[in-house]
Parts: sequence; C-alpha cells; structure tokens
Amino acid sequence: MPDIIQLLPDSVANQIAAGEVVQRPASAVKELLENALDAGSSFIKLVVKDAGKTLIQIIDNGCGMSETDARMSFERHATSKIKKAEDLFAIRTMGFRGEALASIAAIAQVELRTKRIGDEIGVKIDIEASEIKSQEAFNCPEGTSISVKNLFFNVPARRNFLKSDTVELRHIIEEFQRVAIPNPQIAFSFHHNNTEIFNLPIGNLKQRLMAVFGSSYNNRLIPVEESTGIVVIKGYVVKPDFAKKTRGEQFFFLNKRFIKSSYLHHAVQSAFEQLLPSDSYASYFLMLDVNPKSIDINIHPTKTEVKFEDEKAIYAFLRSAIKKSLGQFNIAPSIDFNQEAHLYNMPVKPVDGVYKIPTIKVDPDYNPFNSSTASSTQPTEREMSNRANWEKMYSRHSNNQLEFEIKKEEENKETVFTDWDNELKESNLKSSYQLHNKYILSHIKTGFIIIDQQSAHERILYERILDNFERNKSSSQQELFPKTIELSTTDFTLMKELQSELYLLGFEINEFGKNTFVIHGVPADTLETDSVALLEQLLENYKLNLQELKLERRENLARSIARSTSIKSGKVLTQEEMNLIIDELFACRMPYSSPNGKPTITTFSSEELDKRFKK
Repeated sequence: MPDIIQLLPDSVANQIAAGEVVQRPASAVKELLENALDAGSSFIKLVVKDAGKTLIQIIDNGCGMSETDARMSFERHATSKIKKAEDLFAIRTMGFRGEALASIAAIAQVELRTKRIGDEIGVKIDIEASEIKSQEAFNCPEGTSISVKNLFFNVPARRNFLKSDTVELRHIIEEFQRVAIPNPQIAFSFHHNNTEIFNLPIGNLKQRLMAVFGSSYNNRLIPVEESTGIVVIKGYVVKPDFAKKTRGEQFFFLNKRFIKSSYLHHAVQSAFEQLLPSDSYASYFLMLDVNPKSIDINIHPTKTEVKFEDEKAIYAFLRSAIKKSLGQFNIAPSIDFNQEAHLYNMPVKPVDGVYKIPTIKVDPDYNPFNSSTASSTQPTEREMSNRANWEKMYSRHSNNQLEFEIKKEEENKETVFTDWDNELKESNLKSSYQLHNKYILSHIKTGFIIIDQQSAHERILYERILDNFERNKSSSQQELFPKTIELSTTDFTLMKELQSELYLLGFEINEFGKNTFVIHGVPADTLETDSVALLEQLLENYKLNLQELKLERRENLARSIARSTSIKSGKVLTQEEMNLIIDELFACRMPYSSPNGKPTITTFSSEELDKRFKK
C-alpha cells in the first residue's frame, strides 16, 4: 500500500494560512500598516480602491529593504523580530509572525517597491498567487510601497463572501483608526477612490483624536493619567453627557497595540457607575504600557486578545485612575482630604479688632393675645402680601375641590362601557386614563387593558415606515433654518450608505464639506424638534441593531427611526392623543408587540379582578 501522507505545496499552505491572517480587505490593511510602523516610518499613506477589493496600497518612508530582504519577506515565517523563542516575551513591535506578506501574496497580485536609506537603487518584485513573476532593480523613493491588487482573485468562494463596498470600507476605517490613534507621532493619510478620507498630521494624542473623530471632541475629553510599577495609564475618557448606546468608540491600546478586553471594559464601566444610564456605554481611548514579559499577546491570530500576569491589579489601577479624573473635573463628587482647615472661609476681622456681641431687642410689654396690642400694630406690606397669597391659595384649593366633586358626581351618574369586537379591535371609548405618564388605561367590556405608550407608538411608527418604503413616498417637513451635523468618519460613511433610504422616509440631507451634512427637512410627523439630535440617535440605534440583530437595512432603519421618534415614557398625553394611539395601534397588523418583541398590551379581566377582591 503506498504512503498517503505528504507535504503540502507552499502555494496551498500559504492559502490555508491566509484563511487565518486575511479574512477580508481590512485584515490585509492591518498587517501592512503594522509592517510600515515597524519600519520606523514618519509618514504612512493608505490608498484603497473599491473598498480594497481592487487595490490596497501602503506607502511609507521607513528604512526600506535590501534585495535579499525584499525577497525573503514573502517566505513563510520570515521575520526580523524573532531569533529565539524567548524573544516572544519581549516583543514591542507589531507584525512578528512572518506570515502576513506570504499569506497576502497567496491570494492576490502583489507589487513591492522598496529602497533602503542611503542606497542608490531599489528593487521591484511582482508576485501572483505565491509565484514570483519578476524581480528587478528599480529606481524608487526611500522606503517601501506595497500594492495588493485583486484580493481573492484565485479564491472566488472567499471573494463572494465579502460584503458591500460600504461595509468593507467601514472595516478598513476601523483598522486604520486602531493603528493611527496610538501613534500621533506619525503622520497618516487615507484615500478611497481618489477621495481623501483622513489626513492626520503629527501631533499629540488629543489632537489625533480630534482629527479622527471631529473637532467637537475638544470639549468632550477628560484626561486620564496614572503611573505605577505594574502599568502606566494614559489617555482620555469621554464625558458621561456624550455616552452612546453602542460600543463603537472604545479603544484599549496595550503597548500601542489595539486590544479587546471585556475585563478591563468592566473596570471602565464600574468607574462610571451612577453616572451613566443602564443602556449606555462610556467612550474611552486608553493606552496601557506594561512590561512585555508580564503579558502574552500571541494567544489569538489577530493578536487582539491578551493575557495579563496580574490583571486584578491592572483592573484596580484603571478603575481608580478614571474615578480620580472624573472627580478632578467635577464630573463625579470628590473629597479633598489634603485641604487645610485654615483654608476654609472665615469671617473677616473688624477694623478695630473688637468683635461685638449681637444684641436682640425685645418688647417686654408685647402680648399676642391682647386684642388692643394687636390692633394697635399696623400690618406691614410683607404681612399683607403673605395674607393675600394665603387667601388666594385657599380660594384656588376650594375651586379645585368643587370642580373635583362635580366631575366625580358626573362620573358616578354615567356608567362607561366599551364595545370592542373580539375584545380589542374596535374602540368606542369616550375616555382613557394615563398612569404615571407611562401607561394608558382603557375599559373593555370584559375588564380593562393597559397599554405601554412608548412600545405602542413604536409599533405604529414601525409599520407606517415599512408602508412608506413600499410606496416609495413620505412627506417631509422643511427646516426653517437648515442645520449642520458633523459626524465621525465612520458615521459619515454610514450616513452616506443610508442617504437614499432616509430620503424615502422624508429626510432631506446633503453633504456639506468633510464629514458634515446639512439637514433641510425631516419626516412631517416627527415629534423631535432637534433634527441633529434625532439623526444622531437614529445612527446609534441603527448601529446597535446592526451589532446585535444583524437586520436587513430597511428593517433596521424602520426599527431605528421608530425607536428614535416614538413618544417616550414620561410624556403627558391629552385625551385625544391617547385615543389616537389606541385607534392606530389596533389598526396595525401586529398590535400586541413592539418591533423588538416587547408586549404593548396587558389585559385584566373582570373575573381576575373579582378574585382579587373576594375574601
């Protein structure tokens, strides 16, 4: 029987490795940006076409490579960072496993141009599906330029699984931000389809955050800084007033490498305890510097998960550092135990240096029960005003009491009956009642129902929005003065993706400069008067649904807008508004639950009430 075990060809092995290293264009961007960082670059340029499917190009002014190094860089497990196993525990650089270029070259057409600083001539290498097509001397600038063309051209099944250009571009932007934020000492630029997305000059961390997320972050950031023997913490947290419903802008950087850690995230959330609503998340940009020997960063293919040697201590330091910053900037109450007693406000010493004992004048002959004494004293203007206010209050109380008794008598005279076909379909209600500004109580002939006003209105708006999508028509209410909304690059890209659907729903928004839209109109039946807040909340709800539910775009938009524009708990409703909600709710196709599955109606039968009052 012949032997059946054999070594895989390098091209096949590289494609298998590429499955771990390169899942989508953003994965290739991440690996190439990290290599550019390790080359000691002061400027890195990213050029992308068709969300990376057609072209990904990284240009840097780093140290460059010799002809031999350029050729060796495409071999598997070829790296300049590791010479022995112990080096794994002292690594502070980014790409060190030596699989990135080999994996990318296995599934794309790659062109490498590089020249070392001081060399007269560089080298150019063309590789396609792990096969070197050409290698020649080439005159190019100092540094390295890598172009990745037609990603997954030889793996069509993988290419078919890629998402739309807008979705893939968002992933690329996320990877770009994760590299650019912790390296403000390096200038970055990012172009997509000949359009500049980012242009980040050299600066400090705060300037970099403002360049990435917008100038509005200037007044939102609270600095955090703490230095201990275990960890050095630097960075910023965002004020609780600007907390979001999603976890988008949450960045941990360990030794300048982006990581994910639910344990450390819990430390941040606990530091914001009682400052945030239960459904909101703090935004933060925190850099942790830890001795590489006390962490393991090679436990996950993307190196975004790490193991700490003393994670409990880091948790405690991180939590206390954030609480300290919140206290210093008057976000949370703090007690200054270092304040000296003599610093408290003390009375000013008199000029003559003698303190005078206050005296009290008393009329020994005054008798409040003596009518003659009382009548002889004329009431002051203040006393007359107080007396008039008291009489007015008693008069109002008497009128209210009389009005209440008249209403009660009228209610006792007439018996209210509600005729609902099949219990809940058609309403002939004359009146409804609002409980705690949150629930609507209504009679039915077999008992009564309680309606959650917010959930019910969400259901009404949700079905109305879906109907508008079907008709491709919705009325719009024009803004008296157009408003501008500045978004982060990620949110701006998302808004462009949703712009056509939003137009069908009555939103009239146009691009106006970099990362900015002008709002000309909103849906006519919108209750929210602040159109900027409405769109910001809509985007947050959309991203939240995208993360948790993976909904189709129009379904997601319908839920997001219904959630953003619905009547909220705590709003006082008039009789007409309550009756309108009831009528429109039971005209819905699915009146008994909100779009997210929460019940809108609870029914109490007369039999159930009778049982509760029986002895």
